[in-house]
Amino acid sequence: MDTTEVKKLDIVPYIVYESSEARAERHIKRLWIALIVAIVAIFACNAVWIWYINQYDFTSYDYTQDGQGVNIIGDRNGVMQYGAETESENPDEENP
Repeated sequence: MDTTEVKKLDIVPYIVYESSEARAERHIKRLWIALIVAIVAIFACNAVWIWYINQYDFTSYDYTQDGQGVNIIGDRNGVMQYGAETESENPDEENP
């Protein structure tokens, strides 16, 4: 190629340049909108899951042992008792 051909290839009409810049600006604007929508969707999804989990009434149980190897779960209203063997040789001693 000679220098005249290179110069002709480097010349881009102004209208072509402006249209490509406008197209790029629209594309970037759409990317920003998509990013904002994705962030809002993540926060909304997390908020819905937190709300859903908080609808349940979680209760805790008190676990006590009477020293004789009987585990008492609850407050004796509908008590579940599980037998267990103690490791101490003297049944009068309390387990630590």
